[in-house]
Amino acid sequence: MAMWVFGYGSLIWKAGFNYDEKLFGFIKGYRRLFYQGSTDHRGTPAFPGRTVTLLPCDGEKCWGMAYKISGEENKEIALSYLEVREKQYDTKAYVDFYTEPNSTIATIQGVMVYVASPDPRINPNYLGPASLEEMAKQIIQAEGPSGPNRDYLFQLDEALKQHGCEDSHVIDLANAVRKLLPETKPSS
Repeated sequence: MAMWVFGYGSLIWKAGFNYDEKLFGFIKGYRRLFYQGSTDHRGTPAFPGRTVTLLPCDGEKCWGMAYKISGEENKEIALSYLEVREKQYDTKAYVDFYTEPNSTIATIQGVMVYVASPDPRINPNYLGPASLEEMAKQIIQAEGPSGPNRDYLFQLDEALKQHGCEDSHVIDLANAVRKLLPETKPSS
């Protein structure tokens, strides 16, 4: 039996594991927000970056990529990889995945997704809400082993746009970061 994994952050553009099929679509009842601290990929324990997590939100859709993984060995390898990559996300949820915007019938049921709890007693890296300017300043300054935090934000913004998806939180935050970045002057 195949396993399906839903990615709503960097998994959209960089799976990092073997898969049989990928589908762009959405899950219902969740909103993607830059509320999770990253101390291992896009920041450090001293200066965490911000990455996305999901918060329950009635009436919302979160677009992303679902990956089908078949074969016991491929599933084990993918899960081992994801447990390290997503280790700061303390919860796995199993959700319905849709590909058609107005569909009431799920394309795939029981798709696994990693979520970071908003409870700091369970998830010490949860940063929660802040103003766009505060989040933008933090993202500009944060950098970890996987690179600058702003690259994560810009790649997510671009990946969603390539699929025709407009996520206002991602767009507004990316624009706030661009506004604060010094302009690059052409070399003479």
